[in-house]
Amino acid sequence: MHTIITKTFRYYRLLFSALVVLTFLGVIFMLSHTAVAASNQENRHDASEHIITLHDDGIDKGFITKKTTLREALKEQKIRLDSLDRTEPGLDEKLVASSYQVNVYRARPVVIRDGSAETKIITSYRTPKQIAAQANMALHDEDEVALTPSNDPIEDGAAEIMTITRATPFTFDFYGKSQPAYTMARTVGDMLKEKGVVMGINDEITPAASTPITSGMSVRLWRNGIQTLTLDEDVAFPTKQVASADQPIGYEKIETPGEAGRRTVTYEINMQNGVEISRKEINSVTTKQPVEAVKIVGTKPNGNGLTKAKGVLMFTDSNGVTHRETYYDLPMNRVMQNCGAGGYYTVRSDGAKIDTAGYVIVAAHLGNYPRCSVVETSIGPGKVYDTGGFAERHPHGFDLATDWTKGDGI
Repeated sequence: MHTIITKTFRYYRLLFSALVVLTFLGVIFMLSHTAVAASNQENRHDASEHIITLHDDGIDKGFITKKTTLREALKEQKIRLDSLDRTEPGLDEKLVASSYQVNVYRARPVVIRDGSAETKIITSYRTPKQIAAQANMALHDEDEVALTPSNDPIEDGAAEIMTITRATPFTFDFYGKSQPAYTMARTVGDMLKEKGVVMGINDEITPAASTPITSGMSVRLWRNGIQTLTLDEDVAFPTKQVASADQPIGYEKIETPGEAGRRTVTYEINMQNGVEISRKEINSVTTKQPVEAVKIVGTKPNGNGLTKAKGVLMFTDSNGVTHRETYYDLPMNRVMQNCGAGGYYTVRSDGAKIDTAGYVIVAAHLGNYPRCSVVETSIGPGKVYDTGGFAERHPHGFDLATDWTKGDGI
């Protein structure tokens, strides 16, 4: 009997436990179903609606709109903006998100006092740098600028005053790099502290640290001994001359403007008592390649034939270099093997011997004017093919190949 009762008790206990578990699972299912239903209900929010929270000069306002731009949404709410008022985001930005925080910056008059000059502008900007930019005023990092409420808005005609205290301009030669600089410091020593410059044991400065800073003065800091100096320098652009037989001699036109390149150069310099004793380039990296200029030059004779009677002519080119020009008449087939000319040349109508590109054949000092380089002459652009004994006596002299002795075309 006892065994039967025990078994019965165990049976009902297991049945009760199963009921509890099933009840718990049912509750979990119902809660999950309710959460999913709520989520689905939330996701059915109209995607074309945008919640706008507007912050307008300390006044906050919220509204819902279906407009596609902020401009349209504000117009819908009858919120008026003047032409110089600003908003963030912009008025014409497309509204695509579900909610936006919008700031409205109302324009107001601001008086700018820059030394003895006074300017009044209407601006929606809130920072001195933005206000100065709108007024086309340059600010240096060292300038002190204060934007404060006016003590007398009626007298000033504005509720805010922006006062600019200008830093003193001077030239600072900083270990060989000379550059314009500005400071609010009173002395040279204070200026060094302001800029965080700590002088080394071999450093010297002029004028002395106790010297008052004045507008336009030069301050020079250098280090005695061997040191390195890295500078950014321009790289001159080359100019390619293109001969044009359709244009008269003397005609020049820039077909393609050139553009200077840039390079970073490191020098080893020796300074003693502020004087540079020597400088040697130890490294150079081109950071921007120069762009070649193209210049069209005329080669068409002007009708004045060459004659021996001209003798020696002094000609100054566009770079200000004066050349002693003479003429010679020899067969040019041999020298015309240079520069890819293939031995060919012709005689121009004025008697000048020219290559197939129209350049006058020139003999020159090859150390100053390398073979195949293009040069200016009094009778048009020339190309250096030859040299001669005259070149040592006249390093900038040109001997121009002509046909004025025999007139035989060679």
